[in-house]
Amino acid sequence: MKLHIHRVELPLRYQFTIARGTMRVQNSLIVELEEDGVRGFGESTTHSYYNVTQESLTASMEKCRSTIEHGQFQNPAELWTALQPLLQDDMFALAAIDAAAYDLFGKTAERFTFDLLGLQWRRIPESSYTIGIDTISRMIEKLQERLDWTIFKIKLGTNEDVEIVRQLRQQTDATFRVDANCGWSVEETIENSRSLRELGVEFIEQPLPASASVHEHRKVFENSALPIIADESCLTEADVEKCHGLFHGINVKLSKCGGITPGHRMLLKARKLGMKTMLGCMVESSVGISAAAQLLPLLDYADIDGAELLAADIASGATVVNGSVILPGRFGNGVALHDPMEHACLAGQ
Repeated sequence: MKLHIHRVELPLRYQFTIARGTMRVQNSLIVELEEDGVRGFGESTTHSYYNVTQESLTASMEKCRSTIEHGQFQNPAELWTALQPLLQDDMFALAAIDAAAYDLFGKTAERFTFDLLGLQWRRIPESSYTIGIDTISRMIEKLQERLDWTIFKIKLGTNEDVEIVRQLRQQTDATFRVDANCGWSVEETIENSRSLRELGVEFIEQPLPASASVHEHRKVFENSALPIIADESCLTEADVEKCHGLFHGINVKLSKCGGITPGHRMLLKARKLGMKTMLGCMVESSVGISAAAQLLPLLDYADIDGAELLAADIASGATVVNGSVILPGRFGNGVALHDPMEHACLAGQ
């Protein structure tokens, strides 16, 4: 098995702003695993909040090149187990390799990744579409451009959060979910939850900083008028148990937890604990989205619109059409690169 690493830049359709900052271009790495002419692809985006850069990702992946290229693995989980000690400080890199492994093994075995995981493609939740922070008028414009969608995730963390939702609610009866990205205090969360419930919001994602105390999280959990979903507080498998009793559900992101292999275990554990399950994404291409889509049968909520936020995609795979997730019919994760990305990979760039 050969490892190839490709750096890409993904221009965004619009400037994208959350409580922590703004971006216009998403830098990403595409991981390619090749064996006997079959190629599997995974993706890792960079992330300033977690100090993930293209350089740090490349360095991490190079550390495990020998293990990948000279080891013998019967399935992606075996590869993940071998690489985890080498990449325990870089879940983003581990997740990209893990996704590429599932894509490769699935294509080789002529099976879909969800099938490799023992899942069936049924009862699939629709994905939300994300409205980033902007002026209220611009946020309304973004929503109006996507009125065929039935679920919207609204990024908050401003001085006029409730008014934003109130103005957006006047445009549609669609389901609203809000994400404060750690931008609220305990008191703000409890107060906002009451107003947001009246505006038909379904739940609040990660209102408090991950560094908030157990007491603060529990106070919100017990007094919020809306369910609270953990994001930044639930990064890895060990966090699921910690979130039980402090959050009503968890949002798993493959890049943060280390890939499909641990993400699958996290979702199963959360369901066993009676928690709601959600899968999120980064602003990323269809390479990353197609990997995330394989876990949809385990979800209550989905937020995998990342490729919809791009000006242009570099691959095809799972598509999200007005919220409905459609698989391409190809095995593995179903990823196929577009020209000229395909030519760049074949040339070893």
